[in-house]
Amino acid sequence: MKKIIIGSLFSMLLLNSCSVDDSINEDPNVAYTTTAESVVSYAQKSLSDYVNTPSVNENNFRLTMQYWQETTYVNESNYDFVNRNVSNNIWTDNYVQVLNNLSKAKGLIEAYTPAAAEVSTWPVTKKNQLAIVDLMMVYTYQNLVDTFGNIPYSQALQLDAYPLPVYDDAATIYSSLIQRAKDDVLALTSGSSFGAGDYYYQGDTAKWKKFGNSLLLKLGIAIADSNPSLAQSTVANAIAGGVMTSAGDNCQLPYQTASPNYNPLYDALVASGRDDYIAAAPFVNFLKANADPRISVYYQLNEDDEYLGQDVGQPGEVDVYSRIGEFAHEPDHPGIILNYTEVAFYLAEAAARWGTSAPATAYATAVQASMNEWGIASADASAYLAAHPYNAGNWKESIGLQAWAAFFNQGQTSWNFYRRLDYPILSAPSTAAPEAGGKVPVRMTYPVREQSVNGSNWSAASAAIGGDKLTTKIFWDKF
Repeated sequence: MKKIIIGSLFSMLLLNSCSVDDSINEDPNVAYTTTAESVVSYAQKSLSDYVNTPSVNENNFRLTMQYWQETTYVNESNYDFVNRNVSNNIWTDNYVQVLNNLSKAKGLIEAYTPAAAEVSTWPVTKKNQLAIVDLMMVYTYQNLVDTFGNIPYSQALQLDAYPLPVYDDAATIYSSLIQRAKDDVLALTSGSSFGAGDYYYQGDTAKWKKFGNSLLLKLGIAIADSNPSLAQSTVANAIAGGVMTSAGDNCQLPYQTASPNYNPLYDALVASGRDDYIAAAPFVNFLKANADPRISVYYQLNEDDEYLGQDVGQPGEVDVYSRIGEFAHEPDHPGIILNYTEVAFYLAEAAARWGTSAPATAYATAVQASMNEWGIASADASAYLAAHPYNAGNWKESIGLQAWAAFFNQGQTSWNFYRRLDYPILSAPSTAAPEAGGKVPVRMTYPVREQSVNGSNWSAASAAIGGDKLTTKIFWDKF
């Protein structure tokens, strides 16, 4: 058997640890040799690495949303995701590196026998730890549903009982995730949890409660067009419970300056020694047309001292076209999981849909949050807002375009807004892979490995969603 020994984020042991994927051969009579805190630490870094990486092998949403463009090998810019088995890697990153580790952490928490000095405080600590672990599971499952649609859920993470798990209905999974998040928020109370082993909030349960309510808000907004009543009640519950109110509430991983713990952006753009990415023309042109001050943060000037993007799907030389901004070349740039800017945009959408607050004010707050996040001067932010006021007559365009402008470094978040609000209007390149059907993808296809290993359940899931295609809409993508 291969044991899983997981060390600190700040040690080389982390990269040398074995993946829980090896547990397929695990001896059930041998103890799982680590602590819940260590497993949570590993899962948190794994989740942040996946969400934040620009690796074409795993996370191509910056390309899909036409922020970035590849320089030489342009398969993924043309929506050819099969060549690198991208879906297989997304599946493994989330199910194995994150969810399976979190499931193991739950088991370790449940099985833990407190020392004499901990007996009086353990019930509260245990309750908080389980709630925190489950909130991270809810977040990860939502990402998977938003990527694929129907996925293994009720039988997932139970290898012995269900080696070939069924795929659950995505809308049903969402209802379950909403209830789980509500229960987790209610379970969180003042007291200890994981301490320093929690890289996101250092065990601060008040911050985790805000995260939980913000996650509820995200879940509710996602289904606004597919289940309006559940969406509205979920959003109201989240707002009443208390969501993020400033950047100080951000859920993020504090990457470090040394290998192997630097941001995956730095890994791809600097440490790799490669020049694989440049600016994409659609977004650069949008920023220039709207005199957006964030352009100087998102991109660098090219050799002619201008901001220039390459056409989507076409190769291009570095320095002829703009490089990605300096922030992405900082090894310790934080890895975002969920931040205040994202929450502010959900609140703006809630205001537009249901009048939860004044829509124009909520819109301005969201845009300002993004400007603050990227260090834009107040005068420049004010001038931008004055030139781009809220349009109540087409609020989806107002919020959708500003979300595109804001989430340059949060590709999947941007992709979700795009699919839900139908803005910005993006066109697929003429060179796009045939599988894209001439359109920008609205989902990822299931892993090829699932077709060969879990074929019967894959076939049923594919039929249930209307076909395993890049053009098949997720259940909440109604328009």
